[in-house]
Amino acid sequence: MASSMPWTETRATRLFSTRVPIVLGPFGGVSSVELTAAVSNAGGLGSFGLYGYEPARITATAQAIKAATAAPFALNLWLPVPGEEEPQPDKEQFQAWVDVLRPYFEELGVELPEQPDAWMPDVDEQIAAAIEARPAALSFVFGVPSPAVVESAHRNEIAVVGTATTVEEAVALAEGGVDAVVATGMEAGGHRVSFLRPAEESLVGTMALVPQVADAVDVPVIAAGGISDGRGVAAALALGADAVQFGSAFLATDQSAAVPAYRAVLRGPDTARTVLTRALSGRLARGIPNRVIKELPDPSAHAPFPVQNWLTGKFRPEAGQRGRTDLMSLWAGQASPLIGGTEERDAGRLVELFVRQADEVLGRLGGR
Repeated sequence: MASSMPWTETRATRLFSTRVPIVLGPFGGVSSVELTAAVSNAGGLGSFGLYGYEPARITATAQAIKAATAAPFALNLWLPVPGEEEPQPDKEQFQAWVDVLRPYFEELGVELPEQPDAWMPDVDEQIAAAIEARPAALSFVFGVPSPAVVESAHRNEIAVVGTATTVEEAVALAEGGVDAVVATGMEAGGHRVSFLRPAEESLVGTMALVPQVADAVDVPVIAAGGISDGRGVAAALALGADAVQFGSAFLATDQSAAVPAYRAVLRGPDTARTVLTRALSGRLARGIPNRVIKELPDPSAHAPFPVQNWLTGKFRPEAGQRGRTDLMSLWAGQASPLIGGTEERDAGRLVELFVRQADEVLGRLGGR
C-alpha cells in the first residue's frame, strides 16, 4: 500500500519505476527470492545479492524472482577492488590458514576443506549473466563498473547503481556513468564497501555523507546505514536522498534467508553493540560481536579476503543450522536496536509501515 503523499515520488522511484522510495539492501549469502519479491510487490525495490553465484545460478535465481513478482527488482554483484591482488597461497600457507580455524571445524564436526582451483566465480561471466537476466537495476559494490558494462546494461534497459562510502567514491561512480549512487554510512551492517581508500579511512557517518553526496553528484542518491524505521526515511529525504535502503530490518523478517537464531538475535538486546571486524571474511564488516570475532582479533593471524570468507563459509552454514550464533556471521547495523520496537515480521507490511511512519513525520514537520 503506497502513500498518496507527494514525497513518495522521487527521482529514484521514477528511475526504478517503483511506488515508494524504499530499497532492500542486497545480502551476500543470505538473500532470498521470497524477501526480494515481497519488497518489490509492496512497491519498493527488492534486491538480491549474487556474491559467489555461478552464471547458471544467477540465471535460475532471476527466473525465480520473476516468477514471484512482476514488479521491478535489482541484482547485486561485487567487483574486484582496484589494486587488490587475489591471494595465491602455496600448500603450506593454505594449511596454516586452515589451522587457525581448525577448532571451529572440529567442534562442529565439519571436514577440513581442500584448497580450491578458484575462490570466486569469474566476475565478467557473472555480470554477463546478470545483464542477460534483465533486472530493472544492476547494483555494484567495491568499485566502478567499466564503461562497457554500463553501456551493455543501458542497452538492455537496466539502471546501473554504484555504492559509495565517501564523496570521492560517489563522484567516481557518477563520472563512470552510473544512474544512482548508494551513499552508505559507517553505521551500516555488513561489509564496508570502500574502494578508493582503505575501509578504515572511509568511515563517514550517514548523516554527514548523504548531504555531501547529494551536493556532489547529479544522479539520485540512496541513503543507507543506521536506518531502521520511517523516521530514518524522513531524515534521509530531508538530507537530500531520493530513496532509502534498509538492511538489518528486512533481515529480521519472516521472508529472510537468515536462520531463525540469527533473526532472533536481530530482535534481541545484543544488537545494542556492533563492531567492525575482518575476522569472518578478511574484509572490514560491521556485526554483532561473538566468539569468532573475539578469538580472531588480529587480521595478520588469519587469511585475507576472499580466502578467509571462503574458509569460514565452509563451517558457518553448519553453525547456522545448529543455531550456534557464536560461530556465525551476525552482520547488523547500528540502528538494529530499533528492530525490536515493532512486532511486524512480514516484509511487505514492513514496507507499508515505514511509509506510514515517514508520512506521519513529514506531515508533522510540514504542519499537516
